[in-house]
Amino acid sequence: MSGNKKGPPTTSQKHQGFVTDPIGNRSVRDVPGIGPAHGRTLEERGMPRADQLSGDYLKRVWDHGQFQDNLKNTTGANAKQQRDVYNGMREWTDNNM
Repeated sequence: MSGNKKGPPTTSQKHQGFVTDPIGNRSVRDVPGIGPAHGRTLEERGMPRADQLSGDYLKRVWDHGQFQDNLKNTTGANAKQQRDVYNGMREWTDNNM
């Protein structure tokens, strides 16, 4: 089977897994676009869980630029990472709220 490669999931695999499952107490590192380094930064700043990042997304839902700027300023996330996080949060919210 071609999907059985070892290593971390691709962004699209991580996105698909994230948007289809409940957030529960999942780590912020489970969010698409958040890797180990950015996850550690968010954890150190008091945001260790995905539901906390989801709350920040919901506060800024009408201004995705502000949400992405906050990620950039907080973690140093690049434009692609910011979009991946935003799109993951948007799709999760659309599917589950």
